This record gives sequence, C-alpha cells and structure tokens, in this order.
Amino acid sequence: MAKVHPNAAVAPGPTITSNPSADEPPAVLTVWRKSLLFNCDGFTVFDAKGNLAFRVDCYGASGHRRAEVVLMDVAGKPLLTLRRKRLSLLAEHWVIYDGDAADPAKSRPLLSVRRHVSLRASKTLAHVTTAAAAEYVVEGSYGRRACAVRDARGDAVVAEVRRKESVGDDVFRLVVADHRLGAPLAMGLVIALDEMFRGGGSARSLLRRTWSAA
Repeated sequence: MAKVHPNAAVAPGPTITSNPSADEPPAVLTVWRKSLLFNCDGFTVFDAKGNLAFRVDCYGASGHRRAEVVLMDVAGKPLLTLRRKRLSLLAEHWVIYDGDAADPAKSRPLLSVRRHVSLRASKTLAHVTTAAAAEYVVEGSYGRRACAVRDARGDAVVAEVRRKESVGDDVFRLVVADHRLGAPLAMGLVIALDEMFRGGGSARSLLRRTWSAA
C-alpha cells in the first residue's frame, strides 16, 4: 500500500482555521478510514502538512451500526458528537453536536444530516441543515469517494470528497472550500456519510431494515 501521508507526526492540534476569507485557500485533509488504536474501527485524519489533526476510535465490529460517534482532536478531546436519530421508515438521520454532548438536554446541535431517499435515480445523497438554518445538499457517490457539499441553490461547492491516487478507497482527500463550515464539521459530515453509505443499499433495501433508536 502506498504511504498515506509523507509526514504522520503527531502535532498539538489541527492547524486549519475556520475564519472565512476570500483570499484563504481551501483546507485539504487526508482521511484514512482506519483507527490507529488496536481493535478499533474509525478514522485518522491528517492536515495539509501531514500532522495528525483528528481521530475517531470506535470499539466493536467494523460493520456494526452505531448510535453515536465522537470526533476527537489529537489529545482525545471530543470536538463533535454524532448521534443517530430515531428513524422513520425510510430516512436515516444524524445530528451533530458540539463537544461531548454528555447532557442531551443541554447539548447544542450544529448540523442535521438526513439521507436522501427516492425510488428514482438521483445524484443527491443527503440534505444538511445548520443551527442557523442554512441548507446544503450532498451530491455524487460516497462509495466512489467523489461527492460534493453544495449550498441549497447549488451555486457553490463548500466541501468535496476526492479520491487519492494509488491508495485505494480507504484513503481519500477532504477539501473544505468554505471556512465558515470549517474542517471539524466537514469531517463530521464525512462520518455521517460513512455511517449512511458504508454498506451501500438503495431506498428499496431500506424498507426491509429495522433501525434501533439513538
């Protein structure tokens, strides 16, 4: 397997800023769909300099459907908590909270991510709503590591998942073009997409599934 990143040294934390600026270049992350901990499933994420930026460490079987996933910084501090909502018959729904979200009644939801369901072929994967009521649409193919997060009008791409050459599907790039979204939330979206689409499946197959409550 080709090297995931030329520099995998541990750094104090992500160097990516979330301040919007027209002159600021997109933030580029290298996402490895693997935990660095033994017997864990998850993600290891590097910034553009090759420093470790984020991590996700989930205990249990890789194919297990989780009710909660936590995005952490290098030191293991929770940055975001993703929780699967109680689901309707068709739509899979995740809510992303700030921090560890230990108290659901006091936790601040940042994003709501709902899987798009249609019996017709569609390039839309999911619909995203922010706490400020801004809306985004995720289009493309997560399985092929080729999808984009667009504003609701479809005019601007705010983040993209792109294939990384010669390393397979478990290593890919996450490009964050709009720093108002920010690298942590963009990675939170990737985690939600991975939970929704890791096993593939169509709207018809969703009809046959029984979901557990979050």
